[in-house]
Amino acid sequence: MVLGGRAAPPGTLRAMTTTQLPPASDADLAVLQAQLGRVPRGVVGIAARCVCGNPTVVATSPRLDDGSPFPTFYYLTHPAATAAMSVLEAGHVMKEFQDELAEDDDLRAAYLAAHEAYLRDRAAYGEPEEIAGISAGGMPTRVKCLHALAGHSLAAGPGVNPIGDRALARGTWSPERCVCETPGAGG
Repeated sequence: MVLGGRAAPPGTLRAMTTTQLPPASDADLAVLQAQLGRVPRGVVGIAARCVCGNPTVVATSPRLDDGSPFPTFYYLTHPAATAAMSVLEAGHVMKEFQDELAEDDDLRAAYLAAHEAYLRDRAAYGEPEEIAGISAGGMPTRVKCLHALAGHSLAAGPGVNPIGDRALARGTWSPERCVCETPGAGG
């Protein structure tokens, strides 16, 4: 697979999931807790993994155990990936991407399709009324959170979320190499 013009090793990225993900293992949950610095909530599976096997993107239930709706189905957890997206956000890259979105009809259409694909994926795990039609990252009309958009791109594979793909291509982190604190600790 190719991500942002870079070839990714086979198995690094998952195709868009409209079926159930395999459950996270105890090892996955331990890695997620270390990555997040808290107990992970509502984990329904690992949507993308580092080349070493550790979680990179977790799929989260659209309704948490406490009953709260949670629209961010694909949640970026890898510390280096999240740091890279934070650097881009601090550098005002979201505004640049938002301007591109406003000027490019094809980009807007692809971003709308990404939003619809995201909703389909999440719907396999439930459809809380409170978040009906709401995906993540500002889709389908705004660029609001590069972390969410990059998470979607990693889970869905290249070509599904054009803004997430652009963010990953611009960031300093790469799914092609492991920079995990404890490589291979997950699933």
